Amino acid sequence: MQIYNTLSRSKETFVPMLPGKAGIYCCGPTVYNYAHIGNLRTYVFEDILRRTLIFNGFEVKHVMNITDVGHLESDEDEGEDKMEKGAQREGLDPWQLARKYENAWLHDMARLQIQRPEVICRATDHIAGMVALIERIIAAGCGYVTPGAIYFDTSKFAAYADFARLDLKGLEAGRGGRVKEGDTGKRNPNDFVLWFTNKPKHIMQWDSPWGSGYPGWHIECSAMSMEYLGETFDIHCGGVDHIPVHHTNEIAQSECVTHKTFVKYWMHAEFLLLEADKMSKSSGNFLTIQSLVDEGFDPLSYRYLILQAHYRSELKFSWDTLEAAQNGLRRVYSMRPDKETLTDEAEYSEARSKALEAINDDLGTAQLLSILHTYGSYRLWKEFDAVLGLDFVNRTTPTTEELPADVTELISKRDVAKSTKDWATSDAIRKQLTDIGYVVGDTPAGTTVTRKSV
Repeated sequence: MQIYNTLSRSKETFVPMLPGKAGIYCCGPTVYNYAHIGNLRTYVFEDILRRTLIFNGFEVKHVMNITDVGHLESDEDEGEDKMEKGAQREGLDPWQLARKYENAWLHDMARLQIQRPEVICRATDHIAGMVALIERIIAAGCGYVTPGAIYFDTSKFAAYADFARLDLKGLEAGRGGRVKEGDTGKRNPNDFVLWFTNKPKHIMQWDSPWGSGYPGWHIECSAMSMEYLGETFDIHCGGVDHIPVHHTNEIAQSECVTHKTFVKYWMHAEFLLLEADKMSKSSGNFLTIQSLVDEGFDPLSYRYLILQAHYRSELKFSWDTLEAAQNGLRRVYSMRPDKETLTDEAEYSEARSKALEAINDDLGTAQLLSILHTYGSYRLWKEFDAVLGLDFVNRTTPTTEELPADVTELISKRDVAKSTKDWATSDAIRKQLTDIGYVVGDTPAGTTVTRKSV
């Protein structure tokens, strides 16, 4: 199984730390609003990774955090806490807001057939572990106290720029070569907050050796991932926007105290684009799964759209591409087990090998779909739906369905028309079947039909 490692900028064979086991940590939602479909693209990618590992026989421990405190509007420790801002917007306290949107996120995950991680951990349930890690960072000489916060001193971690290949001098020049105005205790422009103090109006506060306060965003992922997976673990996932700041900071604050490689393989999903901009709540390009449902789309049509592109490629979203995906998925669901195309075991084995090679080449879902469509085998689709997660068996037509005689006759006539390349007749019969309430599909085995769902 080959995966692309952001750390090396190359594909590598996945070799877990423990034979037969795989530990994965994924950056989860900040639960101050509904997850948008761009967020959910990343979670689908992580679900495909999880499913592929399991398909290859690995025992997976998948950990995902829920950020319910400490994530400011800017990754550079500026602006309001997203949770507090959301709470003020809705007239709730931050804990009520967090539970509301955590439940909404779990519902969206279920609608997209995203398997639930073995561990879902809330930041607010792990404050003690974060405080303990900050104490270790200070003891290692990599943290310092100012009147307003505890900072990580990036100058004390020589490899700080390596992961994201940052030009630190260029970054400093872009920021005017100075620290944030009013924060005279901050030593270097790239230093980041481990713990906020001197924020008396912040609703969410915990006691610490440095006074009442709350954690920064970055520290939570280091503390929780190492608690559940150890000081070094196999795979860490997230979006590409996490590379230059959040994941860079995670590596620094973790490795400065453990003196070990924090993560062996880093994997990142590209953006979903909407009208040439990345999907974000702040830009107004904000569509949810419910938005798609309200427009008449099956959530799994969106999953199918995601699978048609590689996770490391930008994916442009439009209503037209989603409609095309929904129509394509309906054709997949129209397959029938009694029209199997791969009845010879040697042929099936060859097709299966090609499909497995595709998904094991850095999660090549688009290539896998192409192979499955080429063979048109119900059995092959059924097996690889363990990776694709399209609920194939529950959605496809059972063998026992009895079609009316007039429908069966139309199907036969259409197959004859197609075999003689009489496309006008073929299209006319398709319209007849559609008009009387059937979804028409084309497979190597011939025409398939299913009744339209109400």
